[in-house]
Amino acid sequence: MEMIRKSGQQGVPVLDIDGDIVVGFNQAKIDELLGL
Repeated sequence: MEMIRKSGQQGVPVLDIDGDIVVGFNQAKIDELLGL
């Protein structure tokens, strides 16, 4: 329930990377947020 509250989404996966929410699998965004 916490991720639904944070993201407003019910899709999976939902990642919280230092407060940035990524809904769904978005490799480019994940890499960007992780500094890769």
